Amino acid sequence: MAMKRLNKKLRTVHLFVNSVIIFLLHIPFVFAKSAANKIKNGPAENSPVVTAVSTTTGTDNNFSSAIFKHLNVFDSLHLNLNGLSKNIFDMAVKGLEKLKESGVTISDNIISIIDFSQPSCNKRLYIIDLNNYSLLFNTYVAHGQNSGKEYAEHFSNRPKSLQSSPGFYLTMDTYLGNNGYSLKLNGLEQGINNNALRRDIVVHGAAYVNESLINEQGYIGRSWGCPAIPLNLHRQIIETIKNGTCLFIYAGQSSYLNRSSLVK
Repeated sequence: MAMKRLNKKLRTVHLFVNSVIIFLLHIPFVFAKSAANKIKNGPAENSPVVTAVSTTTGTDNNFSSAIFKHLNVFDSLHLNLNGLSKNIFDMAVKGLEKLKESGVTISDNIISIIDFSQPSCNKRLYIIDLNNYSLLFNTYVAHGQNSGKEYAEHFSNRPKSLQSSPGFYLTMDTYLGNNGYSLKLNGLEQGINNNALRRDIVVHGAAYVNESLINEQGYIGRSWGCPAIPLNLHRQIIETIKNGTCLFIYAGQSSYLNRSSLVK
């Protein structure tokens, strides 16, 4: 009788041990299947559009040092003598660093700033090499036809509005289109400029961006919302800023400043 009880206990222990072994053997396959599903389905969000940016990060020291380095560029280049305000420059470089902190893959050596608070008769496009402390280009740039004449005063994210959109953009690839050699722009701010690709907002050259028109009428021609630049510089500029650099368009209006998480 005692022998039967002993055999029964041994069978129970044997079954338990087998179950544990089988469970342990299946664990790697469970994780492998989970990883495979993640790869197959891809990331949940592929668009680099930014809806909000945290004001605190785990790399605050790196963020502050990068900002400090960039801000030195303004004084070293005396950009105020070219008409760019320090406040706008600060917004641009801080927004650039916030984009990097939020996970957007963006170059931090070249930044383009358009100051639409200036009239179009001014050279209000600034392309700056932050690493080499160099102002690469300072030239004219057009705003949208329905944004205003001499000044850009009205802005929109709507298709067919023929207005400019403020905020931060990521430069993309180039193509040959109706306006010749052009550069695609991806608007990074939700509800502010995220329709840029859909609206065909691109950097391109235009004959109406020239000083002769300024002499005739006091302002350059206007686009359908694109930041159009002089024909004699457009290829050089596009080649310099294409494929992943930051473009910041300053609107000079509280409506943008209050909505954007990148400039607050």
